Amino acid sequence: MAMDAITPKNEIARAEPVKRPSQEEAEEAVRTLIAWAGDDPAREGLIDTPKRVVNAYKEWFSGYTEDPVKYLSRTFEDVQGYDDIVMLRDIDVESHCEHHMAPFLGKAYVAYMPTEAVVGISKLARVVEIFSKRLQTQETMTSQICDAITESLAPMGTAVLIDAVHECMSTRGVHHKDVSTITTQFTGVFKSDADLRNRFLRMTGRG
Repeated sequence: MAMDAITPKNEIARAEPVKRPSQEEAEEAVRTLIAWAGDDPAREGLIDTPKRVVNAYKEWFSGYTEDPVKYLSRTFEDVQGYDDIVMLRDIDVESHCEHHMAPFLGKAYVAYMPTEAVVGISKLARVVEIFSKRLQTQETMTSQICDAITESLAPMGTAVLIDAVHECMSTRGVHHKDVSTITTQFTGVFKSDADLRNRFLRMTGRG
């Protein structure tokens, strides 16, 4: 996978993308961190670690090379009169916080109230994955998912809930292992209609 440019997560496009270091430069940076941690990057068990780390980063941060709008651009108008909530539950979230680069893991719940067209349900899960495969805050990611669906599909309303555990809180700092963070974003009818919003929350198991 080519990964030669980075578009910041709060921008759709930018005139001068950030230039990525080469694979070799990235691996050398990992060696520096290993030495800084107090180990020898040349010892047998660590010789291939820099390459493994960089390859893992390609997967963990692959969202920088993906365009969520592309996945939401193909819609279907033949819905046989369907006019209710379209919702996906329990979408896996695997992301990294931008403050400590520590993982945060959880579930996303995404819904929208269609107007005339719907999108393939797998595309909604793909949008969650794209935004999660970037350095993130949970609050920003929740907003980005909601905005992408709202701007691409123009539904009557969009609802997003993410429930995740942050390892920057559970494995360092305050060391609270059983604390999860819940973030929500509502637009349109989900924001204006309390009954509909509460119905969404019940469908997530939190209402």
